[in-house]
Amino acid sequence: MSVIDELEEHNRRYAASFAEQHLPTEPALQLAVVACMDSRIDVFACLGLEQGQAHVIRNAGGVVTDDVIRSLSISQRKLKTREIVLIHHTQCGMQTITDDGFRQELQETTGQAPSFAIESFTDADADVRQSIARLRSSPFLPHTDSIRGYVYDVETGVLHQVQETAPAA
Repeated sequence: MSVIDELEEHNRRYAASFAEQHLPTEPALQLAVVACMDSRIDVFACLGLEQGQAHVIRNAGGVVTDDVIRSLSISQRKLKTREIVLIHHTQCGMQTITDDGFRQELQETTGQAPSFAIESFTDADADVRQSIARLRSSPFLPHTDSIRGYVYDVETGVLHQVQETAPAA
């Protein structure tokens, strides 16, 4: 039995006991969260969220890409979200690769260069600041006044808020 077969069985049990919840399409907290896809982060538990309270958008690194802005523009313009939380984390795999190196690896193994940006980074705090700046400058997002960025510590579960401007050296 594959892992996917097991997931299907879990879903059958879940659906058999599923109580219709009648949750509205719009997130109750008018919140969108952009987080890394890392399996060590339980976004709902970490933030104390419940089903129906927030949109959660995940990708490698939790970086703000064109697709994240696409999702957030729909979230804000059509589904009434107003606040954004960004979550990067310690020990991120995106810190172990380089854009050029991974792009070259993909090209060598597939015969074609990827059309997408890799978006690796070495400093999680700096990348959170860059992500906030990308969101604030996007013409597609009408609500950019309430954005906060964090780095989640995978060893302690603690969120460290990243200030938008780097501390003076």
